[in-house]
Amino acid sequence: MHSFIFNSICSIHYFCAMKTPLISSFLLAFFLIFSRYSIAQRFDYPTAKLSTTWTNNESAPHSIPFTDGSTIRAILLNSRSYGPRFACGFYCNGRCDSYLFAVFIVQTNSGGGITQPASGFPQVVWSANPAHPVKLGAKVSLNEAGDLVLRDADGSRVWSTNTAGKHVAGMSITDTGNLVLFDSSNTIVWQSFDHPTDSLVPRQKLFEGQKLIASVSSTNWRKGLYSVEVTNKGLFGYVESKPSRVYYKYLVNGPDRSKERSYVRLFNGSLALFIHSAEPSRPDGVIRVPLASSASQYMKLMPDGHLRVFEWQLGWRVVADLFGVRGRRI
Repeated sequence: MHSFIFNSICSIHYFCAMKTPLISSFLLAFFLIFSRYSIAQRFDYPTAKLSTTWTNNESAPHSIPFTDGSTIRAILLNSRSYGPRFACGFYCNGRCDSYLFAVFIVQTNSGGGITQPASGFPQVVWSANPAHPVKLGAKVSLNEAGDLVLRDADGSRVWSTNTAGKHVAGMSITDTGNLVLFDSSNTIVWQSFDHPTDSLVPRQKLFEGQKLIASVSSTNWRKGLYSVEVTNKGLFGYVESKPSRVYYKYLVNGPDRSKERSYVRLFNGSLALFIHSAEPSRPDGVIRVPLASSASQYMKLMPDGHLRVFEWQLGWRVVADLFGVRGRRI
């Protein structure tokens, strides 16, 4: 790609120089700027090695502001094809005086660079310690001991994977949106899928003992009023009051037929409930989701308690409300 651009520039420069030097200089400058932009934006860096540190500053590579007021600074990007792709790094919205270390969906072009479409704003699907966002100057480090550590601008420790001494060899963002620490045998040591926040991506499981917890609002990421849990009786939505109150339930009766913890899993076309069974058995219950017509869907527990499915359709659209009219709200 880069050699093609260079050869094209040279050919055009030679042709134009034979005709008009002024045109030659103008076109040469244009193509040099274009080539620098194309080369700089052609990214696919899904993995990182130990002893790597990234700083949340405005001059960071792949720092991109969007027209909705959000900004991302991608440190890992899985962009082997164009369209909605997963990245991780620093994210802010609103006034951008605080940031999350997060996994988000971005739009990429045919060169693998993150684009800025009018409606393709970053979609956060996981974040580290959302109750404690960080400032400009914060750092995230994959240290020599194999621990991924987030520190605020003042150096205070905000979050860690607690994987020091567990033979971590590197970190990657997968094409399914899972942030993974792996060892020398490519065995997963730690993964973000085991620590969901308020969202699920396709193929991700929400196990009994885990929660989806809504944020206060789209700009206040602290714990809000609503949560979703799986138990050995089904799927439940709770209002986080004292005591907590059930506002949605999907009950599944029957004897346990699996030693695995109960879980739900988001598929293309359904949220499948495996309460007394496990794959490859049929699910014990299904909440229907419209089949995806594009490459990207995800599910999010909203600040108002609705469990919504978003899909990329030349812009992010709500395609289902799983706790809505067709759900089993009580």
